[in-house]
Amino acid sequence: MQIHLDALGGVAGDMFAAALLDLFPDREAGVLGSIRAALPGVSCKLVGHNDGILAGRRFVVARSAEHRDGVAPGHTHRHHAHEHGHRHDPVGGAGHGHRHWSQIRADLQACPLESTVSAHAIGIFTRLAEAEARVHGIAVEAVAFHEVGAWDSIADIVAAAHLIAALDAEAWSVSALPLGSGRVQTQHGPLPVPAPATSLLVEGFETLDDGVPGERVTPTGAAILRYLRDIAPPIPAAPRILKGSGVGFGTKVLPGLSNCLRAVAYEAATSNGSGEHRDLGVIEFEVDDQSAEDLGMGLDRLRRHPDIFDVVQMPVFGKKGRMMTHVRALARVSALDEAIAACFRETTTIGLRHRIVSGAALPRRMHTVTVEGQTVRVKVVDRPGGRTAKAEADDAVAQEIHATRAGLRRAAEALALRADDEAGGAA
Repeated sequence: MQIHLDALGGVAGDMFAAALLDLFPDREAGVLGSIRAALPGVSCKLVGHNDGILAGRRFVVARSAEHRDGVAPGHTHRHHAHEHGHRHDPVGGAGHGHRHWSQIRADLQACPLESTVSAHAIGIFTRLAEAEARVHGIAVEAVAFHEVGAWDSIADIVAAAHLIAALDAEAWSVSALPLGSGRVQTQHGPLPVPAPATSLLVEGFETLDDGVPGERVTPTGAAILRYLRDIAPPIPAAPRILKGSGVGFGTKVLPGLSNCLRAVAYEAATSNGSGEHRDLGVIEFEVDDQSAEDLGMGLDRLRRHPDIFDVVQMPVFGKKGRMMTHVRALARVSALDEAIAACFRETTTIGLRHRIVSGAALPRRMHTVTVEGQTVRVKVVDRPGGRTAKAEADDAVAQEIHATRAGLRRAAEALALRADDEAGGAA
């Protein structure tokens, strides 16, 4: 499953939760259970909302009377004008306290959350802490949250973490982000919109100015987006089937615009036998000042890089008839920057080209079989005309006689096809 987020009104933690729960209402009980585990004194509910333009849901968080701990009545319930990242109600304290990142992390680790939910929640908070540390010029461990340490923001992040874990989408993407304008009041006084931490978190994201002022992306919403970009690849440009959509509202009223976030779920289109579509990063460059031995070792290291699928080289002629080596690498799109850095590190090139292309790959499986006491890996591929098997040549290199080596490979391939049949093949 692939999930795309349309930030029409903007992005906030509660809008993220509301949109996904509107799309996947069967996940509501699990989300509420995770919030109870992390915040026993907090209750949540999903309520329908219609702004006269669109219908969807709102994610409402409240604190029970016995857990208010002297908090002013005006802060007991969520007063969330979309800039909910700037409320002043830390857990277990009065209205203008703060909580250190280490304390929040320890609490999330200690509470009875599922391990994956806890890991996602800590991952989102870590992005926030790192951004705040950069803003204030301090160590990450020294960061103390004011607004984002509030119980309702923690509830939003736990809800988001539960949904990320439960849905386990293979890819996420987001539309261009409306960053808004103006100023927002915080514990540090008035700050420009987008808030400094938000600006750091959304670096590299596409943005737009739709002329509507106010805080449109909160620090919590920005941290969720940054975390998703870090852990999951973007949705590939390939045929897909739209499976459903959901709408999550904030409470701020925007002039002439629905203050909502839309979540859209897709499934990859069924393969027609010509191969599974995927996006690939192509990196190309020439080298003319590196010895063949040194370049060969560098390219071997590139081939072993976890984000590079393959590397090929070929001789070409440059200016003045000078011989050069042309290198082309195929890389994972979500890690293209890392692959580019590896190319600069392993070769002497000082400039390269890169682009994203569409590709197709046939389903394949790897089997390990034993022939004449020798372990051989065999790749089985599903082709439109049937399956083929190919033994890894390196695994048969110990055989000294070519005919014997070829026979060993054929025997290994036959055993692998038999094992594939027993395992159910592509199923």
